[in-house]
Amino acid sequence: MTTATWRPRRARIVPYVLAAVVVLGMILLAVVMPAPWAVGDRIGLVAIGLAVAGVLHILARSRITADDEGVTVVNGLRTHEFEWAELLGVTMSEGAPWPTLDLADGSTVPVMGIQASDGERANRALAELAALIHERGEARDH
Repeated sequence: MTTATWRPRRARIVPYVLAAVVVLGMILLAVVMPAPWAVGDRIGLVAIGLAVAGVLHILARSRITADDEGVTVVNGLRTHEFEWAELLGVTMSEGAPWPTLDLADGSTVPVMGIQASDGERANRALAELAALIHERGEARDH
């Protein structure tokens, strides 16, 4: 099996565009501030813009990757790694922003790498992931 990775489209585009706008805006603001603003103040403005861009990057890095070993889910700051045997299935309730992985221990984990806002693209990704879990996960027919 080759590695399959799913990432949201809109949930990546919006934060990265916004990050670029914030950083460029803070650079422009640092340049046009009046004389009482010192170099350190101007650098601080740019640093704030970069910090905001960093937070937006954390939000945009969500993904899910499936390979021979199992599934890796990246949701913001948290990364979860699961072996195939730990997975029962994946479900996405009507109106839910993203699906959840159903685990053999009875718990669930959100999968922000597939976003309902992507419409048909999200439905395809969900179907592909569900098929892999059915084929390789705990739910497979013996």
